[in-house]
Amino acid sequence: MSSELKKENVKIIRKRTGVSLLILVLIIIAIAVLGMFKPDQATMISQASPEMQALIAKDNANVEEASGEEQTGDETGEESGRKRPKRKYVTITYNDLIFINYCSFSSSGADERIERYVGFAGKVFYADEGAAKIVGQMINYTYRILGCGESIIHGAKLTILLTILTVIVGVILGTLLALGKISKRKWLSKLCSGYIFFFRGTPLLMQLLVIYFTVPGIFGFTWRGLFNGLEAVNQGAFVAAFITFSLNSGAYCAEIVRAAIQSIDKGQNEAAKALGMNYSQTMTKIIIPQAVRRMIPPVCNEFIMILKDVSIVFAIGLADITQISNSIVAANAGDYLVFVPAVIIYLIITAVFSKLFEYIEKKYSVYE
Repeated sequence: MSSELKKENVKIIRKRTGVSLLILVLIIIAIAVLGMFKPDQATMISQASPEMQALIAKDNANVEEASGEEQTGDETGEESGRKRPKRKYVTITYNDLIFINYCSFSSSGADERIERYVGFAGKVFYADEGAAKIVGQMINYTYRILGCGESIIHGAKLTILLTILTVIVGVILGTLLALGKISKRKWLSKLCSGYIFFFRGTPLLMQLLVIYFTVPGIFGFTWRGLFNGLEAVNQGAFVAAFITFSLNSGAYCAEIVRAAIQSIDKGQNEAAKALGMNYSQTMTKIIIPQAVRRMIPPVCNEFIMILKDVSIVFAIGLADITQISNSIVAANAGDYLVFVPAVIIYLIITAVFSKLFEYIEKKYSVYE
């Protein structure tokens, strides 16, 4: 009866997986088709009003003139004195989101004006009012929150990367801590228990602030000093956040691993001893392989929790989804509409990983 039930469950999983893959393929095809007909950047810029086009032409003329002056100076070998940079009349913002794009023009001075356009399905729509304006803002905010055009430690990319690295290190560290806690050596057991108690008993935000601010102050270094270049500050903050989240996750994963190991029937240990296996062999060949299957559900849940907890890295200036959203609000006079795409992005990321983990749990986990 149990074997028939397992076969039926496998059939249901395969059927659901097939339907999900079919839907995903259809969505990808639809996005690809729409992306093929999406207006390019030149087409979007050409839609600007004649007045805006005239200002853009002035900017282009200034750029060509400045380039010509630099080239002349290089040829004559003369050093030109410092010249006041020429005024830029128009700021152009172009955001490309695979199947839809957004372009805005903002002029300054006496000719101050703003124009916005949305490109979709081969057409360009004026987006300065009504629903089109909201759609344009959503595209712009989503583009920035995702970290498009930035390094991998910006926006949603940072959130996903930090979560994945944290869980990998957390599971490895947690396994070592769990083995230490259940060890017969009292000093090792107490040391691991104290570590777990500390990191589970203090707020994650406080741990992050201590590692980012207090630790460098005590040992006389700066996180950004570990790197060179324009991204040194962000890279240093990322390393500090990674260390903090890994140490914290290790404590929680330790309890998951410990519970999974201790849930294995004691008869397994006795059988291993009867076969002449030592403690190390028993753990690596008998206990841990069985425990891994029982760890899957709680570890997947830990992954989702960390994914959401990563939002606190805004406290140390990292440009994750939350930090970028706050900066957009500050720069756009309290336009709180930005939190809508931020929440949607979090939901999409969580839903994708939840679906993946649901499949893994059904296929590999064991419930008793």
